[in-house]
Amino acid sequence: MSNSTKKYDVVIVGAGFAGNVMALELAKAGKKVLMVEGGDPFKSDNREVFMQNFFLAMAKTPESPYPQNYNSPRPSVLDIQNITPNSPQGQNGTNPVKDIATNGYFIEKGPMAFGSTYERVAGGTSWHWLGTCLRLLPSDFRMKTEFGVGVDWPISYDDLSAYYNKAEFEIGVSADVEEQNIHGVTFTPGYKYPMQSLPPTVLDKKFSEKLNGITLDGSIVKVTGTPAGRNSTSNKIDGKIYNNGRRLCQGNTNCTPICPIQAKYDATVTLAKALNTGNVDIMYQTVAYNILIDETTKKVTGIAYKQYETKLGPVTGEGVVTATSYIIAAHAVETAKLLLMSKNKTMPNGIANSSGQVGKNLMDHPVKLSWGLMPESTYPFRGPLSTSGIETTRDGEFRKKRAAYRIEIGNEGWNWTMGAPYSTLTDLVNKNTFGKALRQEIASNFTRQFRIGFLVEQLPGDGYIVPSAIATDNLGLPRPEVHYDLSDYTKAGFEAAVEATNTIFGLLGAKESIESSNPPASRPGSFTYNNKTYFSNGAGHVMGTHRMGATPQDSVTDANMKTWDHDNLYLVGCGTFPTTGTANPSLTMMALAYKATEALLKTL
Repeated sequence: MSNSTKKYDVVIVGAGFAGNVMALELAKAGKKVLMVEGGDPFKSDNREVFMQNFFLAMAKTPESPYPQNYNSPRPSVLDIQNITPNSPQGQNGTNPVKDIATNGYFIEKGPMAFGSTYERVAGGTSWHWLGTCLRLLPSDFRMKTEFGVGVDWPISYDDLSAYYNKAEFEIGVSADVEEQNIHGVTFTPGYKYPMQSLPPTVLDKKFSEKLNGITLDGSIVKVTGTPAGRNSTSNKIDGKIYNNGRRLCQGNTNCTPICPIQAKYDATVTLAKALNTGNVDIMYQTVAYNILIDETTKKVTGIAYKQYETKLGPVTGEGVVTATSYIIAAHAVETAKLLLMSKNKTMPNGIANSSGQVGKNLMDHPVKLSWGLMPESTYPFRGPLSTSGIETTRDGEFRKKRAAYRIEIGNEGWNWTMGAPYSTLTDLVNKNTFGKALRQEIASNFTRQFRIGFLVEQLPGDGYIVPSAIATDNLGLPRPEVHYDLSDYTKAGFEAAVEATNTIFGLLGAKESIESSNPPASRPGSFTYNNKTYFSNGAGHVMGTHRMGATPQDSVTDANMKTWDHDNLYLVGCGTFPTTGTANPSLTMMALAYKATEALLKTL
């Protein structure tokens, strides 16, 4: 299986959002690229197989279509549990398969449970992303300068604007430029998104009718369409109709965990293009475990890997891949873990870690969910999971004291919060509701369900990951040990989100669910702030573990994502984010990958 005897310009570890963009752009420039992917081979019938898994799964979680792979394992939301000194994760060191199956992949050390997950397959977590493609705000790049908290990015919004354009066209984003001119976001003169905004839902229109014009967090509220990485009606760009070859969204409302027709972009789209150039090879079922360094020049000389043939089978091969330059694009947790695992005599703290920042600053967008029943039917479960939101709350002077948030308007009833519609039907039947009464209750309840999600900002410093000293996967490689918490800055953002919930529900005339307004303190993810209990969900937006910066003393990479310590090693993905802002991070991650590619090409 090894291609290690062939000469390559670049080796890329990881075939997700960022890795695939860089592979395609490098290949288009005539460079020879070898990709190393831990998951199974990408095949044309993957989607059909995953859909069958999803249909048959009892719990329709983000991970439900994608089988656990004990040689390249990933976390699952079903494994999140309260953390105690005697938590069982990793204690069964002699049987990693049993331990992962029983207790999950992460070794959680707390004090809070980390609620986010990811996938280790070709295409990465893009298989179950929501598709939201918001840009960061200009102020998000200047948190220290503007608000005196966190750190500044080494780049500005203007530095990234043109790369946002490229990412939006690769994805095929549906949005309206005029709607996105919020809090200083600007666009190239004459710019059009490749596709028009998706039409608002009945619920979106009701939110607009009741909330537009009110003041919240010091800003005038306006409900706007959310930029989406899924197909709508194409725009005409430079005289030609934009066409990415994918189908129009059919409104199946299961974008997460899987779009059944690939109307929503996923990174296999870009991977297929990269492989079709003829300049890209890929080694599947190949897990990188050690980055090799010339101790004199500090340059990377190769990446050691282990291979397997089945998800439960043993190691079937080992080797080293080599190239002129190297890119690690393996996810924020896995990239940091690989760097920390790659120790040597001159770098006992791991590769690229002279600053001590590798693995640090683990961040997410902790989510405050609020849900209830509208006073009239607004017909959820039709269309994408979310088509509109409130972005006017993302910025303001309040960020000097507490976290900002954006508000996502959900279109899937109580699916995320309570497992509806399946759980709702079961609850009714368990209450002996049958026949006409059951039909009436379903018609009344299902059509009025709604939820909103507050994606709360998190600052660096709250968490970190290290390779476990005791727990391994089935290949014998360390699993991630996760230390996670929320600062008072973020908790105050949750407090503000509850106040906003009360305002919004009052204006809508909606009735909030008891489980929403009074979350139990016993659930993993619960915390107390100012004598009130809150519950935090993970967003799957894992960021910050190998951040970029202006100096090698406080960051891992420069503004082009080249490591300060190794002249031919680049780190891409959300791990490079110095701060989180409130925008879902995938679009920014892809924009940064274009920027890194441009810089790398100048060196090859």
